[in-house]
Amino acid sequence: MKKCYSAADILLPDFTKYNAEKWATVACDQFTSEPEYWEKAEKIIGDAPSTLRMILPEVYLSETEARIPKINETMKQYLDTILLPNTDTMIYVERTQSDGSIRRGIVMAVDLECYDYRKGASALIRATEATVVERIPPRVAIRRGAAVELPHVMLLIDDAERTVIEPLALAKSGTVAYDTDLMLGGGHIFGRFLDDAEIRRVGRSLDALITPAAMEARYGDISLSPLLFAVGDGNHSLASAKAAYEEVKASLGADAAASHPARYALVEVVNIHDEALKFEPIYRVLFGVEPEDVLTSLRAYLKNLHGDAAPQTFEYLFGSERGSITIERPIRQLTVGTLQDFIDDYLKEHPEAEVDYIHSKASVESLSKKPNTIGFLFSGMEKSELFPTVMFDGALPRKTFSMGHAEDKRYYLECRKIVL
Repeated sequence: MKKCYSAADILLPDFTKYNAEKWATVACDQFTSEPEYWEKAEKIIGDAPSTLRMILPEVYLSETEARIPKINETMKQYLDTILLPNTDTMIYVERTQSDGSIRRGIVMAVDLECYDYRKGASALIRATEATVVERIPPRVAIRRGAAVELPHVMLLIDDAERTVIEPLALAKSGTVAYDTDLMLGGGHIFGRFLDDAEIRRVGRSLDALITPAAMEARYGDISLSPLLFAVGDGNHSLASAKAAYEEVKASLGADAAASHPARYALVEVVNIHDEALKFEPIYRVLFGVEPEDVLTSLRAYLKNLHGDAAPQTFEYLFGSERGSITIERPIRQLTVGTLQDFIDDYLKEHPEAEVDYIHSKASVESLSKKPNTIGFLFSGMEKSELFPTVMFDGALPRKTFSMGHAEDKRYYLECRKIVL
């Protein structure tokens, strides 16, 4: 079977010369309704080199056209002056999260030819949630002129026996890639480069996860198309990388594009069975609405549902009001799916309204106090449900789950050149 992963040429600054804490920045799709977070980051970083200068926080997506030239210029400057190559390698990562637990992973490259985000896909790398194709073009615009990529994509493996990542924790040798606290409550991160023997062992262990016998043992069906990597975080970023690569392939031709660096994307691979990996709900907040009208429409919508899924309950918040609603006969298996169906319909009828997807309960509670705003809180799915659901049913509703709190998301550290 074709391999969908590889070692990569990873670029990093010399952290004996540059401040690693100021260099590392949280994923761009966090704190999307809280510009004050990014303003704090700016103050902390000051004039120091930082990945913040090479990304576009999504809170500023409306400023994409104005910001891209400076981002691209900084990438080229850092390539020339700061970023140093680490050839054909992988990085073992230990991330100490805000609760003190340690999440383990491996930074490597994946082949975008093996990735398909469409519902019902049978590729080795698949989306876990519905992909909003309208969200891809602005992200492709950012990547199109970029000299390097910075990964916040996290891919999950279903490795209950802990054969791929966990054995690396036992090794005490290896060259340190980084070892730093992370700004604004991000905890701590340690990374070391894998040696050639470790990279080969990781490859053998990954391959073993998708043999027919392994697939039958885990899912009870030998006929299922193997799924090695399920996208846990950063699906739209990976989809944008795929779209940008397809542009390269269309321009250069398939043969030339086959060896182009844009064919690959840098990711962190994490075991879904890692005890530090928590699945958190991604809540919904509607802006530019009359909350009472939203509730009236929502109750009417729910009244017309006659499915056979188990009853579901969620909370709503606006101003000083707070209450709960039970869905007696939902069609969707997950509360978030029921709510998302309603929100999609409501937004079509109310073009002035907007929705944001919020990872923090406290942020929902704060935002919902603003005028013309209503928030929704609900319980999340169990992570043990993810792989079987994707295998049998396809992608979940978009923004179904988040892997941990916003502060525990992946921080940008590593870079990889994506131009010739």
